[in-house]
Amino acid sequence: MDKTLAWLWLADAVGSACQYARELLDLWPDPEELYESMRADAAAPPFCLSKTAEEQLRDTTPFDYEERLDHCLLTGVEILTPDDPAYPARLKELPDLPLVLYVTGDKTCLQGGRYLGMVGTRRPSAYGQQAAYDLSLAAAKQGVTVVSGLADGLDSEGHRAAVAAGAPTIAFLGTAIDRTYPAANGPLRRQIEEAGGAICSEYPPHYEGKTKATFLARNRLIAGQAEVLCVAEARLRSGTLNTVGHAERYGRPVLAVPGSIYSALSQGTNELLRTHRADALCGVSDILERLGADPQPPSEEPARFSPQTVSADAQAVYAKLGPTAQGIDALCAATGLPTGRVLAACTELELYGGAAALPGRRYIAL
Repeated sequence: MDKTLAWLWLADAVGSACQYARELLDLWPDPEELYESMRADAAAPPFCLSKTAEEQLRDTTPFDYEERLDHCLLTGVEILTPDDPAYPARLKELPDLPLVLYVTGDKTCLQGGRYLGMVGTRRPSAYGQQAAYDLSLAAAKQGVTVVSGLADGLDSEGHRAAVAAGAPTIAFLGTAIDRTYPAANGPLRRQIEEAGGAICSEYPPHYEGKTKATFLARNRLIAGQAEVLCVAEARLRSGTLNTVGHAERYGRPVLAVPGSIYSALSQGTNELLRTHRADALCGVSDILERLGADPQPPSEEPARFSPQTVSADAQAVYAKLGPTAQGIDALCAATGLPTGRVLAACTELELYGGAAALPGRRYIAL
């Protein structure tokens, strides 16, 4: 039997964010042995399993998961388990570690790097967008891997900044691994994967289970993978503060960007600072100091962008770009191209180094 099948069998039974996952693995580090033990002695339930998990383990077998394993192999979804050398070491130490992690993109970035969690509100102000983007960009240029959740708002700004820096970034999903939420972030997901980053989820392809708590469950993975958690902007009551709670539980330091006392969007970050749950984040040096990393000198300048290397649409958009940021509507009006073609051209220019994306889908020429 492929041991991966036994891991899938066990992970499905205990579910995501299982509070006794570490305890269970300490008792049964090999799920195949647990399966054989339960077959041999049906009357003795394994210690520390919930009643629901025990019943599912008895009602199913690892061989019931062959179709899922085959599907993942055929579609390029990698399955990482705690006994896999590629499994993230920073997650393995968690009491509620994921027993199975589904991954697309490049799994190598999950190991051996320096990791910064960047989180915040899904409906940020221009100030929050700029702070998340600039801090993530500066950190990525220093070799730090940005970790977030591919959500609207400040999650996306962190990922976009890493892609713009040509650095890998890691996104943890609260959905099935083959689903991008929001769907509008599909192009950003592809950019992350193409740039050497990784997309990770506890939920398999075609997952149809309950989703009420899946996003809160994934927050612990962002906090767990991060060495320091940064909050760019957050309301007083928000999912972002749930991620902060996980960071505190795991002993990860928290940094928060100070905001206006008149902005409801900064009440959460300011409260973290007022109650000393976080230290002030005013520049990338604060992040590097927490990571114990020295600033690296800037690398050699890349080769200058040549418009001849891109498509006709991208050339037309590039001709209208300059040092002043322009939005998609303005570029559509200036070029006469429809929105879809302008968006595709801007993405192409980003990839070839001809333009940079700023918060709010605004672009400047490089």
